[in-house]
Amino acid sequence: KYIMKNIAFVGTGYVADYYMRTLENYPDLRLVGVWDRDSQRLPVFCRFYKIRPYDSLEALLSDREVDIVINLTTPESHFEINRAALEAGKHVYCEKPLAMSLEEARILIALAAERKLVICGAPANALSDAFQLTRKQLDGGTLGKPTLVYAEMEDGPVFMSNWQKWKSRSGAPWPGVHEFEIGCTLEHAGYALSWLVGLFGPVERMSAFSALTFPDKGKETRKLKLAPDFSVGCLVFRSGVVARLTCGLAAPRDRSMTILGEKGMLTVRDLWDNRSPVNLAAHYQRSLLQKVVDGIESRLGRRLPFRLYKGRTIPYPAAAQAAKLPAYPSQIDFMRGIQKQAEAIQSGQAPFFSGQVLLHLTELVLNLHAGAHDYQLTTSFEASEA
Repeated sequence: KYIMKNIAFVGTGYVADYYMRTLENYPDLRLVGVWDRDSQRLPVFCRFYKIRPYDSLEALLSDREVDIVINLTTPESHFEINRAALEAGKHVYCEKPLAMSLEEARILIALAAERKLVICGAPANALSDAFQLTRKQLDGGTLGKPTLVYAEMEDGPVFMSNWQKWKSRSGAPWPGVHEFEIGCTLEHAGYALSWLVGLFGPVERMSAFSALTFPDKGKETRKLKLAPDFSVGCLVFRSGVVARLTCGLAAPRDRSMTILGEKGMLTVRDLWDNRSPVNLAAHYQRSLLQKVVDGIESRLGRRLPFRLYKGRTIPYPAAAQAAKLPAYPSQIDFMRGIQKQAEAIQSGQAPFFSGQVLLHLTELVLNLHAGAHDYQLTTSFEASEA
């Protein structure tokens, strides 16, 4: 039986290099070719990686050799390209968000179901080793019943950095202006939401707030309409868990998640790290080092200028082979989602981040971005799918 392994990229911008770096982890996946609407960027990318360029999107979609189309274009192009790929009979893996409206997302999910195709969505960080280690602790009852979660997706004040000179491995500039126009919530909240939904199931209701707190992000942006650069949402899950998620472009970088349960707490230090340190404080006990630091702070009458994670660091099982990952801070195995999709298609099963789960995540991120108050989710999925 033929294995779904032939893929093609639509889009060769900054994020495409992350996918190329992690493609090395999956020798069964074969990149047939790529296309980009930027006629100057496309040949540069193809020369760098020695990949075949397509002459047009139509040429890529009509290539019978291609099984899965990887949509790495800008968010406002996602819907049209996803739809075109599905109509051409291709499975689709799309960078976040799936679409810029819930109505468009519903059309895509329905079209995929109608054509018996699989459409999956990024990000892949909830398929990480860190996620599996966390899931194992929860399933083992170490924390007891989880009740409250604090998730951070703060990227730091990147607009105050020298971002204009940031380039990918193959020379693509970081699309800072465009990211400021789209907004950090649509770009980044999925990294935390995918973990939350993967661990705790569907959200029933939420209340959110978003705002543009730094309207001046440099001369390149002063004539543009910028999206919110801060959002915070409180989520109530069907399972009873309550979570607070912040997402921003100003507060110091923090991509951690803290899970509080009846019997203890667990902290994942960095959701962008495939093997992030994970700390467990069973029964909320402090380590010896924590007790020493607490004593020093008590005597000094002030906090020490560093963060000390409570509990012990949980060891990972030995890896058969270390995954090749992008440089810090994006140490995510970007291609793992596509590998999982290909395996699921082969086995006839639905990948987790597809179908109703993907639609649910899209509704969450869109309403977090919009700052929706007292919002009742209209999408859901069976917890057994998690």
